[in-house]
Amino acid sequence: MAEDLQIIRGSKTVQYESLVPQIKGLLEGETDLVANLANVAASLKEQFGWFWVGFYLVKDNELVLGPFQGPVACTRIRKGRGVCGSSWEQQKTLIVPDVEKFPGHIACSSLSKSEIVVPVIRNNEVLGVLDVDSDQYDQFDSTDQQYLEQIVSLIQF
Repeated sequence: MAEDLQIIRGSKTVQYESLVPQIKGLLEGETDLVANLANVAASLKEQFGWFWVGFYLVKDNELVLGPFQGPVACTRIRKGRGVCGSSWEQQKTLIVPDVEKFPGHIACSSLSKSEIVVPVIRNNEVLGVLDVDSDQYDQFDSTDQQYLEQIVSLIQF
């Protein structure tokens, strides 16, 4: 597939419905994990314009920063710490409308206001997380959860 993304405006659902097949095309035939994570992060950032989009990968019992789009980020996160570490520990997607109200939130940037974290689970093991931050409150909902979980399931780990 050409590496040009077609940005479609409209409802969140319309945007995801346009984006998912494009991401499938970018991933098709590419076996390099870093390349695929980088393209997924870039595609989501370009389509939605969120503040920060990226991956953390489980390495030596920590989440370690992987490919991302946005300002510099926290490099390592322990299991159970912050939204990412909690998503890893609980093995479920977490939607946080106001990060300041999340117990133990790790403030990599004071500009981040809301967040969604989707764990990458293969064979009942979390291998990493997709972390998306917005500079607006209450940015994420069940529609984001549905489609981001679908996108994460497309990535070959």
